[in-house]
Amino acid sequence: MALSVAQFGGKHPAAKPWHGQGPGVLEVVDDFRGDAYRAVYTVRFAGAVYVLHAFRKKSTMGVKTPKGEVELVRDRLRAAREDYEARLAKQKN
Repeated sequence: MALSVAQFGGKHPAAKPWHGQGPGVLEVVDDFRGDAYRAVYTVRFAGAVYVLHAFRKKSTMGVKTPKGEVELVRDRLRAAREDYEARLAKQKN
């Protein structure tokens, strides 16, 4: 549901900032059968929503997100920026 809201320019009440990547990167957390699931996406680019990562949060590190998951989000944000600049930014001009 949160991604649908983002696609139409809104912010779902359950979406919160993903810390460490600056503005426009958000996460949604949901619980299902005792497990926490997260979806991280960005609305940083005009006219596009990129889902950067979705994963089950394992409690091996408490509330802290494992370094590998954080690095994956960072790398995919970089790839999203490159994709946007190569494909969508040209259409806007």
